[in-house]
Amino acid sequence: MKQLTVMGPDKLGLLADISYILGRSKINIETVSAASAGGRAFIIMGLSNTERAAALLKANHYEVMEADVLVVKLEDKPGELGRVSQMLTDAGVAIQNVSILAKGPGVVFDAIQVDKVETARRVLKDYLDIEK
Repeated sequence: MKQLTVMGPDKLGLLADISYILGRSKINIETVSAASAGGRAFIIMGLSNTERAAALLKANHYEVMEADVLVVKLEDKPGELGRVSQMLTDAGVAIQNVSILAKGPGVVFDAIQVDKVETARRVLKDYLDIEK
């Protein structure tokens, strides 16, 4: 799965503007999370058309980064993310970003961005059933 991170000044209406640009172009936001730090905003999105969205946002003067993420399916219980994180650490894979995409009865889907995607894919193969 591809994810976009849009960075800009932390200002009123930023998400509204980005959402408008994407909606006007019929690009669906499938996942979103936002945070701000040091006067900057960071909006992380999974989209129906990542390449087109990146081009549109860049054309509108937004700083955009694209990244591959792995979507893992875990049991929804304490310690599961810690176990998966340790597996990646033991394999020399650094986690760059993680977010919860969805939760259901007894299950959680997380998006994990890492520095070594193929190594992480091998290490987490038993948790990647939605990519099969």
